[in-house]
Amino acid sequence: KHYVCGLCAAFTNIVVTFPIQKMLFRQQLYGLRARDAVCQLYRDGLHTLYRGILPPLLQKATSQALMFGLYEDFSALLLGHARAPELLTRSAAAVLAGTTEAVLTPFERVQTLLQDYKHHDRFTNTYQAFRVLKAYGLREYYRGLVPILLRNGPSNMLFFGLRGPIKQCLPEATSSSSHVVSDFICGGLLGAVLSFLFFPVNVVKTRMQAQIGGEFQSFSKVLAKIWLERDRKVIHLFRGAHLNCYRSMLSWGISNTTYEFLLKLL
Repeated sequence: KHYVCGLCAAFTNIVVTFPIQKMLFRQQLYGLRARDAVCQLYRDGLHTLYRGILPPLLQKATSQALMFGLYEDFSALLLGHARAPELLTRSAAAVLAGTTEAVLTPFERVQTLLQDYKHHDRFTNTYQAFRVLKAYGLREYYRGLVPILLRNGPSNMLFFGLRGPIKQCLPEATSSSSHVVSDFICGGLLGAVLSFLFFPVNVVKTRMQAQIGGEFQSFSKVLAKIWLERDRKVIHLFRGAHLNCYRSMLSWGISNTTYEFLLKLL
């Protein structure tokens, strides 16, 4: 049940927020201002707006299904066998679920290539991108794995650890509509905060995954390169972070609300 609810929540979320995500991607990769990123998408044309949506649909739907489902399964398993405090046990379950999600890195990899306008002439669809990467070996599919691991585990731990306490701080929900609002606020708030905290990690991931072939540079080396390119200013590493917070607020608000709604329904 948790897997199905997570999958449906992700599907709804991706369809609604994909255009915003695409604009953020351009900002992360090229350090553009929001207006410049919008202009770039406008020049690309409406026919390319949803170009690259298949990988995130496949990746995010599966990823969130695993995120919610495995968290519940790992929690039940660890709580039944471990003697550690519940908080520690559930934190470990969240990290394990996030680490398992990293198996889906190839979908994020292909999504990055399809959203980068520099590769528009080279790739026309998801299948073609996968075929091109195949020539470089299995490792090429997992370029950018380290930042994904650094992001998934800790963010899952914070999401599942804080979701309950935040909801308890909100006014008590007495109707179905108030439950929806409460779930949206809870998910949206967490999504915004976590997206901001891990934004520089995603910037590094995007830069890594935009490359095809060549040296596999370390996380620290790519971060140092971006740091120099952006005038050694922390604020420049967060270019696009404000819009990403809004997108994540909407995205995780939708995901959390849909998940909780379906969980009660099924």
